[in-house]
Amino acid sequence: MKFSIDRDALLKPLQLVCGAVERRHNLPILANLLVEVSGHSLKLTGTDLEVELVGQAVIHGDIEEGRTTVPAKKLLDIVKSLPEQSELKVEQQDNKWLLRSGRSRFSLATLPAEEYPNVEAFQAEIEFTLKQGVLKSLIDATQFSMANQDVRYYLNGLLLETEGNVLRAIATDGHRLALSHRTIDAQLPEKQVIVPRKGVMEMARLLEADDLDITIAIGDNAIRATNSTTVFTSKLVDGRFPDYRRVLPKGGDKIVIASRNHFKQALTRASILSNEKFRGVRIQLEAGLLKITANNPEQEEAEEIIDVDYNNQPLEIGFNVSYLLDVLNNLKSDDVRITLIDGNSSALLENHLEEDSMYVVMPVSYTHLTLPTKA
Repeated sequence: MKFSIDRDALLKPLQLVCGAVERRHNLPILANLLVEVSGHSLKLTGTDLEVELVGQAVIHGDIEEGRTTVPAKKLLDIVKSLPEQSELKVEQQDNKWLLRSGRSRFSLATLPAEEYPNVEAFQAEIEFTLKQGVLKSLIDATQFSMANQDVRYYLNGLLLETEGNVLRAIATDGHRLALSHRTIDAQLPEKQVIVPRKGVMEMARLLEADDLDITIAIGDNAIRATNSTTVFTSKLVDGRFPDYRRVLPKGGDKIVIASRNHFKQALTRASILSNEKFRGVRIQLEAGLLKITANNPEQEEAEEIIDVDYNNQPLEIGFNVSYLLDVLNNLKSDDVRITLIDGNSSALLENHLEEDSMYVVMPVSYTHLTLPTKA
């Protein structure tokens, strides 16, 4: 193997592909990248057996084809540390990978390419193309509600659902739920797949420019995303996602329209004095006003009052302030619409104008809100 490449041309695909590589793994070869030289193309592959990323770059100079594996983290650190716009000359000698740039010289240990695991053959059942910006907005609108290391493993990911010309994403950790949909230029069968948390994060890193295309292919046990330079493949979570339609609150007649920014700022200030463990805030509604109260075991208390559009009976309800702030940070509208049933039922939060996203937040009981003791 022998080739030359510009440092900047190598760094971008290298950073992307290294995202799939786990630092600590039982199989030493999984700490390596598969490097393949063919024609004027350099192909880099990284995997942790669940997620695989393949990146490409154009090479030049004196080229000799070949395949090997090199340590991912060390190679990335070397390339990042070299000056911008420098040229790299690479050559393999026996089981060493020699990299030269200017007066710098590095010799990396290799492992045989034949030992590198192959991802199982991928058979696509559904395939469609959409703008990267559309997929990015769908992931951004929902991913924060995914569970993290939950024993209910099927919650540690994002449900993607296709139906006609609609692509939906749903995430829940059992305390809150995020649902968003986009209309795409395709007619698709009904299908649901769960993309694991790491797969969602790596797929989001693929998205470079809003107006460029990305092709999504969904199979029985894997999902693949392809753009002009990179191929991402992730295994799917084998499990049954909860029926999200049953979770959406129905029959709510108490509607609050509030300025998203004012509500967010008031919650942020009040949260400073909330209980650090439960993060509870109490919300009290009356005609035209919303009052937020937070307190903690040190008997400290915060109170915020904002003007809202509300014309119904007084209501009192408690929430985890972090869950409310997550929703408000991801809504794009100036106003937020909150639909409530009573003080013990989940709240439905939506963009006031566009109804492409819905968020459900469960209330917290007042036992989780630290009440100040009466003197």
